[in-house]
Amino acid sequence: MSKALLYDSTMCIGCKQCEQACAEQNKLPYDDNIAGEQFQSEHKFTAVLTRGDKFMRRLCMNCQEPACASVCPVGAIKKTALGPVTYDASKCMGCRYCMVACPFSVPKYEWGKLAPKVRKCTMCPDRVATGKQTACAEICPTGATKFGDRDALLAEAQQRIHDNPDKYVNHVYGMSEVGGTSVFLLSSVPFETFGYRTDISKDPMPMLTYRVLSHIPDFVPLGGMLLGGIWWITHRRDEVALAEALERENREKRGGKQ
Repeated sequence: MSKALLYDSTMCIGCKQCEQACAEQNKLPYDDNIAGEQFQSEHKFTAVLTRGDKFMRRLCMNCQEPACASVCPVGAIKKTALGPVTYDASKCMGCRYCMVACPFSVPKYEWGKLAPKVRKCTMCPDRVATGKQTACAEICPTGATKFGDRDALLAEAQQRIHDNPDKYVNHVYGMSEVGGTSVFLLSSVPFETFGYRTDISKDPMPMLTYRVLSHIPDFVPLGGMLLGGIWWITHRRDEVALAEALERENREKRGGKQ
């Protein structure tokens, strides 16, 4: 049975133990400076965001039908039957198509390394495969992050909203976004407050790609289609690289002012 995570922001105390456990699980650095970063990066797969007295987690949504996997030309990213969306660095060719395709802007690239990889939360596939909880769920002291069977967690999330309508936004984020995900979020404030998109399709991203392609007339030369697609994806990749470079520059400027 497929597994999932349920994060209830109303139960979160912002202790960031999930961040530290994630770093230890994935052999990532973690110190006070990284703890203070409220964004995901190549060295921080999950981040606890703070807005006043409200908290929210950002992590890979591990989509049911992930766009990142559908565009990967070498099968480096795969959706497993248990829920995690895994990444095999030995297969990765560094095309970064996954970064372009992800509707949640999750995959990050190790721009500063000679042999860079794409990095993201993979929902602890080794632990899940052996019947264990994810590292973040296991360490959470309040139960704000809970691991379990996907259907059961979705039903529980819906029941919480039903029982406490004044406490929650009336939506389980991840239930229907891009066809559903393996991470569910509950919040007392609009999800947009923490940068989550609410304008994305309810259909799986790979299905949207199929629908577009199915409307292309048969007489359009295949070579032209391929070249046009390559041109678009290459330039889109450059845009992503530029955006990340500007983001790093802004972070450094902010760091210098502290």
